[in-house]
Amino acid sequence: MSLAITPEMVRAAAERIKPLARRTPVIAPDASAQNTGMRVFLKCENLQRGGAFKIRGASNLILSLPASDLERGVVAFSSGNHAQATAIAARYVGARATIVMPEDAPRSKMEPTRALGATIVTYDRLRDDREAIAARILGETGGTLVPPYDHPMIMAGQGTAALELLDEIPDLDALIVCIGGGGLISGCSVIAKSIRPGLRIFGVEPELANDTWQSFRKGERISIPPPETIADGLRSPSPGKLTFPVIRSFVEDVLLVTEEEIREAMRFLLTSAKLVVEPSGAVAFAAVLCGKLPPGVNRAGVLLSGGNVDLEFLRKL
Repeated sequence: MSLAITPEMVRAAAERIKPLARRTPVIAPDASAQNTGMRVFLKCENLQRGGAFKIRGASNLILSLPASDLERGVVAFSSGNHAQATAIAARYVGARATIVMPEDAPRSKMEPTRALGATIVTYDRLRDDREAIAARILGETGGTLVPPYDHPMIMAGQGTAALELLDEIPDLDALIVCIGGGGLISGCSVIAKSIRPGLRIFGVEPELANDTWQSFRKGERISIPPPETIADGLRSPSPGKLTFPVIRSFVEDVLLVTEEEIREAMRFLLTSAKLVVEPSGAVAFAAVLCGKLPPGVNRAGVLLSGGNVDLEFLRKL
């Protein structure tokens, strides 16, 4: 079956996004503090521009658009990190950005998006259809949709995170990535398997947002009601049409973590690794910290996907 992206697309994205995306550091926290029995290498996308990996995909798509399209602006829907990334990239090229965001999106994500000059249209995530709202705006403006995950250019851009990680730490035996709609893990798995075919790839979801876990086991995309997890960036009700075939092709398994395990991972990262990571960003590490990986993993690369978390949430944590 033909997949939506190729390793060559990821490598091309790495060159295209250089003006906007940072090469984030890889940190190896003290193994004895983790008590996991393996070496863990953290790819710190929480230190990325905009506070999350999303700038990689959004800038890859927006920087590829012709000037005639940019004149009509761009439209995105997002709970926050993709919103900021789209706003940053749109501002860089001088395009107008309209972002459809849930009215309960974290202030740590909504306020920076507005500060970047984007127009925000809010909706009720339990009642309204964000894609329908975006389609209406696109019909009015003639702009270009910048989807959060289900687009070849978005997927390829996100994959550059794994390209950088394997360039720095080439001898990993496993790659652990969180899953929302699947853009990050699909892009990362395509390039990672091309570099290191024997690499084991695991996706991780919150138990309360297990649409990909269910889909993976049934062999087809399924949808769930809007999930109520603290990992607000992973609330997609179903994996993408383009991302799911990639996940099925390259991912060994999808693992689940509880809400308390996500909090435990955040606490460890904050106190032991001195890293501020949002709930969604800590999901992949939670699977490592809480012993969810199968035997045989000795050197694991973990994507910390973002760090945009409200101070009030951190205080409660």
